[in-house]
Amino acid sequence: MKNLILITFMATALLACTAEAKDKGDNKEGYVPEKVTLDSDIMTPEVLNALGRIGGVSVSPDKNTVLYSVTYPKIDENKMYKDWYTIALPDGKPVRITNTAKNEGGMQWRPDGKKIGFILDGQLWEMNPDGTGRTQRSDIEEGINGFNYSPDMKHIYYLKDVSFGESLKERHPDMDKANAHFTDHMMSRHWDHWVTKYSHIFITTYSESNNLEEGKDIMEGEQWESPVRPFGGTEQVVWLPNSKELAYVSRKKKGRDYAVSTNTDIYFYNIETGETKNVTEGNLGYDKNPVFSPDGTKMAWESMERDGYEADKERIFIMNLATGEKEDYTSDFEQMLAHGLSWSSNGDAIYFISDWHAKDDIYKLNLSDKKVTKVTEGVHNYKSVEVANDILVATKQSMSQPSEMYTVNPSTGEAKEISFVNADVLNQLKMGEVKERWVKTTDGKDMLVWMIYPPNFDPNKKYPTLLYCQGGPQGTVSQFWSYRWNFQMMSAKGYIIVAPNRRGLQGFGREWLEQISKDYGGQNQKDYLSAIDDAAKESYVDKENLGAIGASYGGYSVYWLAGNHNKRFSAFISHAGMFNLEAMYLGTEEMFFVNWDLGGAYWDKSNKEAQRTFSKFSPHKYVNNWDTPILVIHGEKDYRIPYTQGLQAFNAAKLKGLDAEMLIFPEENHWILQPQNSVIWQRTFFNFLDKHLKSE
Repeated sequence: MKNLILITFMATALLACTAEAKDKGDNKEGYVPEKVTLDSDIMTPEVLNALGRIGGVSVSPDKNTVLYSVTYPKIDENKMYKDWYTIALPDGKPVRITNTAKNEGGMQWRPDGKKIGFILDGQLWEMNPDGTGRTQRSDIEEGINGFNYSPDMKHIYYLKDVSFGESLKERHPDMDKANAHFTDHMMSRHWDHWVTKYSHIFITTYSESNNLEEGKDIMEGEQWESPVRPFGGTEQVVWLPNSKELAYVSRKKKGRDYAVSTNTDIYFYNIETGETKNVTEGNLGYDKNPVFSPDGTKMAWESMERDGYEADKERIFIMNLATGEKEDYTSDFEQMLAHGLSWSSNGDAIYFISDWHAKDDIYKLNLSDKKVTKVTEGVHNYKSVEVANDILVATKQSMSQPSEMYTVNPSTGEAKEISFVNADVLNQLKMGEVKERWVKTTDGKDMLVWMIYPPNFDPNKKYPTLLYCQGGPQGTVSQFWSYRWNFQMMSAKGYIIVAPNRRGLQGFGREWLEQISKDYGGQNQKDYLSAIDDAAKESYVDKENLGAIGASYGGYSVYWLAGNHNKRFSAFISHAGMFNLEAMYLGTEEMFFVNWDLGGAYWDKSNKEAQRTFSKFSPHKYVNNWDTPILVIHGEKDYRIPYTQGLQAFNAAKLKGLDAEMLIFPEENHWILQPQNSVIWQRTFFNFLDKHLKSE
């Protein structure tokens, strides 16, 4: 009933908002919920999925205004609505500059700050910074995916998908009703789609008075992409300050070579000569996300050392553009770079985000002495940082708050919130307390474990308790806010959550991080048991009602624990987990991942590491020990860990006579992205846990 009241109220608020927009003559198709009054201070799946989500933060060229988007799910329509806002720095009020159902994307400030460019229906549009004067500026066949202006505003690049005749309809145009995929090379599917086109970069002239003409494909004939799949964006395609060259990231490999390698490079394309040069040649791992100093003399970028290792230490490299000399400026910095780079106004320092002990903070690298200093301090995760004259503009979240935007004093680290997207709702919710706990592992190490307690926690009561198993496998259990694995949502349902930073995670040194590779069922699984056993000593933890939950590698961990938990747990939930490592090895797409983490091919009898992994650490070999109810969740478009892994686990549980359930999403990938699917995920998740972990 409470959920119904909330949804009804939000619908009423939308009608009021729509009527007001109509009176003003504005486009009435957008959706921003009015102030919502909750009838309970306890979070529900509907409340969680109604919160606004900040993205696309960008500081104007004059550093006086910040542009950002807010996306709201509308559950009854199963749709996400994105609109854009500006805030005058340092402490102005949010101003909404779009109000449509079109979800305009790719907002970019024009270098003179007088216009904002964006993509609508696959074409470039521009508008004034206040949202007026919306004008279509391109009519590119088949549309564009991204763009950016050259600093002198004489050129613009845009991204467009290019076909190499790999679809069946292109190969057999007379069979237009056929539905099949054909390939003769690896990596023909990636993440959640079959690859028949490649994102290429086109450059064309730009002027305020004329619309864009079709551009020149600077990668013509190259059967690879830029930005790099699956998550690269315009941060990987950047104009040099001289406006004569364009830097872009690409992995110029195909098929098997592409599938086994992480060796991306940064290339410079000269628009006058048409020449392309690899400026990071010799670096073997990822090189990506170039950013240029204000005076145009240096390029900084994120770099990894080893080919094939996607979780290698991410370093800050800097190149002298005049000499081509490049150097690792973080060789003495034990921590890893967590998020992107931002040059100081005078170019003498770089701000970045790094994780240490499961908290992400802003750091400053001084170029003169390569000294790194910590700018912020607290129990939180900073997600982005940009320089705006004498302040920083950053986004920050925690286990108790979704991302909001802040200004940060770079001298003191003091942060001041400026966006307040979700303040009205959050102020009505009572959050569970988050505590830091250090636990001794079986080999005598100290492990950080987050404990999240239910709202109105009473230590004199007993609570069902969940062991959270992290994915990645190298993703830190930091102060993240998730719209699926949300600890406050779990605690609101009356559960204590035990979230260990087990072996194999960043933020605790390289040795701690790298222990997990080729040892999936080893020490890190012992760490999980150490965490839950330590928590179970507390009188308020109900030892008879423990559950283990997780996704991806966390899902693998659940399957592993199901066969090796010695009666500790009473319920398991695995989302997108690896169940049969031999099938996983040949069913996934990015072979570099399984080669590094599993040790190589299972048929290579000379490879002792691979033989150990596949013989000892595949969960399917321990099904005979399964004795506990389990829920299996998977997306059919998950090509990273194919959904057949989940089908195998579910069938095994049923054949064992266990109380097993399965939830399959035909249109979802490794994540759950659609609003109604997200609510169904939450409901199914808690129905299963309540059934098995809560006594009448």
